[in-house]
Amino acid sequence: MATEWLKNYPAGSIVQKAYAFAAEAHQDAKRASGDPFISHCLAVAETIHNWRVDETSIAAALLHDVVEDTEKTLTDIKKEFGEEVAFLVDGLTKLDNFKYSDKEVQIENLRKLIVSFAQDLRVIIIKLADRSHNMRTLDALPREAQTRIAKETKDIYAPLAYRLGMQRLSGELEDLAFPYLAPKEFEWLVKEVKEQFAERQAYAEKIKPIVEKALRTEGINAISIDSRAKRYSSLYKKLLRYEMDLDKIYDLVALRIVVRNVSDCYAALGVIHHLWQPMPRRFKDYIARPKPNGYRSLHTTVFCVDNKITEFQIRTSEMHEEDELGIAAHWAYEQAKDEKRRQKNWVGVKSRKELLWVEQLRNWQKDFPDQQEFIESLKTDFFKDQIFVLTPENDVIDLPIGSTPVDFAYRIHSDVGDECIGAKVNGKIVPLDYELHSRDIVEILTQKGKKPSADWLRFIKTGLAKNQIRSALKEKQDRFRSKSETSGLEFKIVNQNRPGYLKDVTRVLGEMKINPLYLKSQTDARGALAALTIRTELLPKSRLEPLLVRLKKIPGTKEVGYKFNR
Repeated sequence: MATEWLKNYPAGSIVQKAYAFAAEAHQDAKRASGDPFISHCLAVAETIHNWRVDETSIAAALLHDVVEDTEKTLTDIKKEFGEEVAFLVDGLTKLDNFKYSDKEVQIENLRKLIVSFAQDLRVIIIKLADRSHNMRTLDALPREAQTRIAKETKDIYAPLAYRLGMQRLSGELEDLAFPYLAPKEFEWLVKEVKEQFAERQAYAEKIKPIVEKALRTEGINAISIDSRAKRYSSLYKKLLRYEMDLDKIYDLVALRIVVRNVSDCYAALGVIHHLWQPMPRRFKDYIARPKPNGYRSLHTTVFCVDNKITEFQIRTSEMHEEDELGIAAHWAYEQAKDEKRRQKNWVGVKSRKELLWVEQLRNWQKDFPDQQEFIESLKTDFFKDQIFVLTPENDVIDLPIGSTPVDFAYRIHSDVGDECIGAKVNGKIVPLDYELHSRDIVEILTQKGKKPSADWLRFIKTGLAKNQIRSALKEKQDRFRSKSETSGLEFKIVNQNRPGYLKDVTRVLGEMKINPLYLKSQTDARGALAALTIRTELLPKSRLEPLLVRLKKIPGTKEVGYKFNR
């Protein structure tokens, strides 16, 4: 049993006391694998420790199965460890009693889960750590139990982890469930991609020093540059959309660059685009426009060394930690600010928009002492700003209220949206401007090569769909020019060729919240001067003139000009 991490907590601390209490309570108990039962409690608590959640949560993790599986009671917990630990253990015990049934609609289960942890998010954080370890030791259970738990994990806990911003954990849970739910597909996938993974990892290692050198030249000190292999579960989903053709999966292995601040993110992006030609329509700015669960990063795909298509992800260390830990990272930040703060309401996350639904839910339920009435009210009132609809495979998709099948199609994938010709809701054909409702099961009908209609802009609700449709319409109007060339501003900057100049330019753009759609620098034969080309969206005069002034003030700037691209 791994107990090395326990040395971080002194004798007499609440963590050490909880360990001793749990070890005695589970004495001689075994798991299905034959391991001592306390090994599971230690593994869950170690995960909570690694996520840097508070000592109260670590203690609750050690004790989370005591009431359910031993003669100890909640009163015993309260007497030994106080109200707060007892509250968390009680919440976890209730979640243990939650049973998932194939006959129940997935979204209703999700709602019930939300009700159970609304009072304190630490309950679900510990439960996710518990589920993660149970999935890693699932092979010891009978086949029927493996399938049931794996399906529950894929349908309930992985989407919930994603919603809480814990993207890495969400992906891990899906990967752990995959071989139990689709063993033949998993075996085929591992066999097919094994050599390609190895080949692409080796390729990533080959280009890392090139990137490091280029970043240093521009004065950008990368905290880390590493490669990330695409998860098997998400890879398989993507292959289904691309006729199982691995050559069409550009992010099988992606390079991830972690830098110090947001300015360096955009500067590093400029360096990558200077080194290699970017692939049209493959740049995504999740810093300016984060994902609904708070994910932030820059994604770009380029024609890299040997003209191989390669994806880069660029982010700060804070963004990287948020991607890894999600809401747990924000709890850790609060603890760092004030080690004595141990409030149940998670003060540090109240202001985060993507978690507003949790705070609202916490307040909402106070007015409904009857839980059944509360759940019925949830169906009609609470989710008025958001709906949850299902794919035919039971994946949950959250959308703004009033969304249509077209919004749904673009949330699945841009190609699905572009090629949409019709939709079925709950098995019946509906018009594309049909208003979706929570629990609807939506199937999109597509036609290869179909392009979106400008008429769709009248009724769609999501910004994602609007952006994709406008982009496709612009491309249709002028098929010989890329999106970055069809409209906006193009700046030409003649400058003295010096290290750090590109970084200075991207810092100005970042500070003025201007997103560069295209950036390229060309040096003259003597190496004395460089011509920098930047394309941005259209800017009003009130923003354009200050930008020109700031660009001209950058040391080394010789001339700044611009033109409108139509």
